[in-house]
Amino acid sequence: MISALASNPILLLFIVASIGYLLGSFKLKGNSLGVAGVLFTGLAFGAISDEFKIPAIVFNLGLVLYVYSIGLSSGPAFFKSYKKNGLRDFGFIMVMLIFSGLVAVGIFLLFGMSAATITGIYSGSTTNTPALVGVIDYINNTYDDAGAVQVNEGVIGYSLSYPMGVLGGIIAIIAMERFLKVDYNEERRRLRKDYPSDKFLSSSIVEITNDKLDGLALRDIVKDRVWDVRFSRIIRKDEVTLANYDLVIRKGDLVMIIGPEEEVEKAVVDLGRVSKSHLEFDRSQFDVKRIFVSNPDVVGHKLSALNLNQKYHAVISRIRRGDLDLLARDDTILELGDRVRFIARREDLRALSEYFGDSYFDSSKVNIFSFGLGIGLGLLLGMIEIPLGDLSFKLGYAGGPLIVGLILGAIRRTGKLVWTLPYSSTITLQQIGLIMLLAGIGINSGSSFVNSLNQDAILIILASVIISLFTAIGTLWIGYKIVKLPFSILMGMVSNQPAILDFAMNRSENSIPQYGYTMIFPIAAVMKIIIAQLMFILLSS
Repeated sequence: MISALASNPILLLFIVASIGYLLGSFKLKGNSLGVAGVLFTGLAFGAISDEFKIPAIVFNLGLVLYVYSIGLSSGPAFFKSYKKNGLRDFGFIMVMLIFSGLVAVGIFLLFGMSAATITGIYSGSTTNTPALVGVIDYINNTYDDAGAVQVNEGVIGYSLSYPMGVLGGIIAIIAMERFLKVDYNEERRRLRKDYPSDKFLSSSIVEITNDKLDGLALRDIVKDRVWDVRFSRIIRKDEVTLANYDLVIRKGDLVMIIGPEEEVEKAVVDLGRVSKSHLEFDRSQFDVKRIFVSNPDVVGHKLSALNLNQKYHAVISRIRRGDLDLLARDDTILELGDRVRFIARREDLRALSEYFGDSYFDSSKVNIFSFGLGIGLGLLLGMIEIPLGDLSFKLGYAGGPLIVGLILGAIRRTGKLVWTLPYSSTITLQQIGLIMLLAGIGINSGSSFVNSLNQDAILIILASVIISLFTAIGTLWIGYKIVKLPFSILMGMVSNQPAILDFAMNRSENSIPQYGYTMIFPIAAVMKIIIAQLMFILLSS
């Protein structure tokens, strides 16, 4: 069996992936490893035989698919966040990255390790392979054959500390979540405008009883009120009309509003009272239909730019994107695979379907041209050697595609070329890429992990635990208590490895940690390479 698996790495990959995913789904007191189970299963298989190896191209491909698709989906929120709080966020991220390096230097001074060992521990604890590669490249170019011992020390430190880097982040999230008494639901409600994460929206029919609103245009009513709701239909004397901002509201009107439940309740208090009318089921004049967005011509455009009011008698009330319900605002930008909920005249529904495409098949396809071109640009960027004084570094397979993905995701389209992916395709690519990456790293590291278990192993593991825990706990506490960042965002910031990010999203039950991950990853990818090389140079002198 061992020889069969050793000679067939693809079979080995999928066996590890399936077993690891199964183990990761088991919960103990409400906690589970999630996809990190694949990494640890890979380590176990790799420890069984040093013949078990996965070609580097497999996990490099997984890494590229994962970070590029993450970049595409997070690009808009990434740049929006830095535009809003750029200096604060950037300063905090830089301070915490430098803090992690200082903790490693403190351990070097305390335990008397070699410069190569502590650099490897730092690279593994922060799960940054390019940082280790950069140091190894520097050693080979500087010490020639004499650097073989230092390279081996760095690799051993990295191999033993990498799993601890993953576990440290997970343990820190669980501990600080309880210590800080984090309410994920409250954070989700507070962040919904900038980071959409509501799975469902609520609707209600309201009877206008507020005398102060009688005779006012809908535009004048909403402009001074902070309501995150959408108006769809209005009934007056048994006549149903679609809502628009020029419509004058009268006392006794029945208005249907849609939005998050607490926002709807807030609007009801100001407008009047909930009606028992079943306006939502009255389709004699207007019908309701969900339409898939599969026409590339409308993708990447704001709803206001489509000028639907000039073409059709219709209102878009909400948009379903994956598992999320998005309130249809004028600045909402359509994506491939969105399911748009229309309220329109019956005679307009067919034309609307044709305009938006309404093809599930087309809305699920990946444009291989734009997808391949984007990844190609990312890989080219990752190959560029960036000088920094006497040092140099490359963004590599992770940094290059992620940065290009973030930029193209924010741009969304260039002329006729759409860069973004359908939501379903994005999730699939992220999952496949992550499994390939974690299984490959685990299997290839398992043997060296066991072989390096010597008298210094306990010290190396202890050092890696200290670095990963101190850095993660410090980031979470300072970010939450002093910088006042949401814990959900901070979880993404301490997710220096995709397995931790997956755990964080399962923990919060939303995708908000992903935005924190994309905020820090491009900066961290560069800074950790620089810190690791500076650390080795300074400590070995």
